[in-house]
Amino acid sequence: MLAQFGYGTLVLSFVVTLYAAGAAMLGVRNKSLAQIESARRAMLLTFPLVSLTALVLITLLVSNQFNVQFVYEVTSSSMPTYLKVTAWWGGQAGSLLFWSFLMSAFASAVTLHKWERDRELLPWVIVTACVTLAFFLGLNIFFENPFAQLYQTLDGEIGAYTFAPAGAQLFQPVDGRGLNPLLRHPGMIIHPPMLYLGFVSFVIPFAFAIAALVTGRTDDRWIRLTRRWTLWAWFFLSFGLVLGGRWAYDVLGWGGYWGWDPVEIAAFMPWLTGTAFLHSVMIQEKRGMLKQWNMVLIILTYCLVIFGTFLTRSGVLSSVHAFAQSAIGPAFFIFILATFSISIRLLIYRWADLRAEAEMTSMLSREALFLFNNLLFMGILVVCFWGVIFPLVSELFTGQKVTVGPPFYERANGPLFSALFFLMGVAPLSAWGHSTWQTLGRALWKPTLIATAITVFLYFTYTEKPAALLGFFLVALVLLVTVYEFWRGARARQQSHKESFFSALNHLTARNRRRYGGYIVHMSMVLMAIGILGIEIFQKETQGQLQLNQSLNIGGYTVTYAEIADFHYRDGHDVTRATVKVYRGDAYLGELAPRIDYYYTPSDIENTLQRMTIPGVRSTLADDLYILLVDWQPATATSATFKIYVNPLVNWLWIGCLVFLFGILIAAWPDKDAELVPARAKNKAYQSSAADD
Repeated sequence: MLAQFGYGTLVLSFVVTLYAAGAAMLGVRNKSLAQIESARRAMLLTFPLVSLTALVLITLLVSNQFNVQFVYEVTSSSMPTYLKVTAWWGGQAGSLLFWSFLMSAFASAVTLHKWERDRELLPWVIVTACVTLAFFLGLNIFFENPFAQLYQTLDGEIGAYTFAPAGAQLFQPVDGRGLNPLLRHPGMIIHPPMLYLGFVSFVIPFAFAIAALVTGRTDDRWIRLTRRWTLWAWFFLSFGLVLGGRWAYDVLGWGGYWGWDPVEIAAFMPWLTGTAFLHSVMIQEKRGMLKQWNMVLIILTYCLVIFGTFLTRSGVLSSVHAFAQSAIGPAFFIFILATFSISIRLLIYRWADLRAEAEMTSMLSREALFLFNNLLFMGILVVCFWGVIFPLVSELFTGQKVTVGPPFYERANGPLFSALFFLMGVAPLSAWGHSTWQTLGRALWKPTLIATAITVFLYFTYTEKPAALLGFFLVALVLLVTVYEFWRGARARQQSHKESFFSALNHLTARNRRRYGGYIVHMSMVLMAIGILGIEIFQKETQGQLQLNQSLNIGGYTVTYAEIADFHYRDGHDVTRATVKVYRGDAYLGELAPRIDYYYTPSDIENTLQRMTIPGVRSTLADDLYILLVDWQPATATSATFKIYVNPLVNWLWIGCLVFLFGILIAAWPDKDAELVPARAKNKAYQSSAADD
């Protein structure tokens, strides 16, 4: 009965969402404020309705209602309650409902905005948000019903049905299959919600952009209204990618944090366009330029959000992250095509109205460098998009699905990322409006000289590899320029306000959070780049079969196989754990315990055995020793196969990720003295912006 109630509230949510979209369009057509207000209230109603639907599903999950197919697939009686709750987004149907839950929450929050100044935008924001929400609710209703129940038909077959077939009886399994062990890692518990929050948050700026196109509002008001939404969307999406990288490092046995997996890239692509958009909107706010380009970027970001969800949910690509094959693929494809086509048609219609208010007069100005920055992001996007869809293209034309691996992405994207880093070091020293080689050279020569000296020092003390030296030079350049920008701003305030240096630095950051939060993000990129250079260029790897007390040598470490043991836990899983002793030279560093966890769930429908490989890791700022138990001989346990990595500098990546999140929080936090009018509207502010920024 509870499952039927959940399905009923799901259908009701869908109907109310369609009503909100229809009432908003009718309100515009009839010029009826009452109909638009009715649409707004209907939009507000979707959140409690979808929340009630989600609460019903969570109740089914935690109460072991295994007669519901989704509950059977993602939970078991041995799982703790918190894992049963997080199983909500651990399967296909539940994750789509989770998407709808977040979408309804964000859309409802937007409708609480004070709309007196932007009344004409409201109905079209409602329409765009509701169409997106209705699509995902429709996927649950028509394709992936999380409340479908298991029935045994007259011929003895067991299947999942929304409504009971004639003569069928409800089937009650003794236990469920349980959540995939890979999804029980703390990073994966938080990783999908963060990605979904990022995906859904980007729908809001897109909705305002569409509203601006429909109504002909060609100023930057829609950008200013959605600035915080965009920053928070970028924060959530970035956090999700970071958590996904940590999860991959801990449980996938890749020996690294990133494998250019198709689903990883699916989440990375909207991050690229979102990052480009964040840089590009500053040009529109400062100079009234790139209005057309910003519309293109936000449309691309929205479509890539839907496309990324499609890749993960449809099963069209093989990935450790992806869900099974599903019938929702064609629906996703039609929706992406329809929304992209409508958006581009609106953009073309308003193209002439979105002309820039100023011209770009210098190729070395900050706006020009930001544009080059955008083009590099688009280049990386093209490489990633082509790599992801190439298996589909090859299958379409040759009948064989040919995939591309990490070498393709690394060779194609390496120069683009290097150029991005160079611009990250140069752009802060350029001025808005106009800059010359002479002025830029005077600002750049000191950090360039110091960065060169650091690179020469590393050449004699650390590495002679050209790629690494180029990377370290760019890292040093960006770090020096960023620190100089903080010092220059704080020093100027210290002199004008008679404050201490650190007090001036604190006040400077608080008064311009977006700018200095962005600089903190740049510094975090430096730290992450150190970790990426270390693991990509200097990683060492070996694999070997060892007898008891036999050793392997790698990267200055000696790893000795000491013992192996099996353990059984009451929650129904077994563990095979090896013990290895680690030495560096004659110094004993301790023991590591790489292991394999086995989860076995007996069921009335099928028995399942799932395994998860957990590495033994010794971490320092210099490197990680990363050991995997690959295989062993169960009969005697005297022989075991280990795969060992030495990952130099990788922990700087994780430190950089923390600094990165801190920088985004600073940038997204509201400024105390935030103004509602663009800086360029004030002639004095505009004239001084080149000197200040």
